[in-house]
Amino acid sequence: MDVSTLMKVAGIGMIVTVACQILNKAGREEQATLVSITGIVIVLIMLVGEIGTLFESVRGVFGI
Repeated sequence: MDVSTLMKVAGIGMIVTVACQILNKAGREEQATLVSITGIVIVLIMLVGEIGTLFESVRGVFGI
């Protein structure tokens, strides 16, 4: 995993956190929830390739 991937995930996390805080203070809890779910989905999409590589490594170690 590259450092750039970690920085992207951290950046998305910070943006989502700030957006959720602003929306919560404005009384828009439903939109804040949607923003947080969207952030999680975006990060998971970014990490799908890395998770696949992890599973392949585990299979290689255990010989499955």
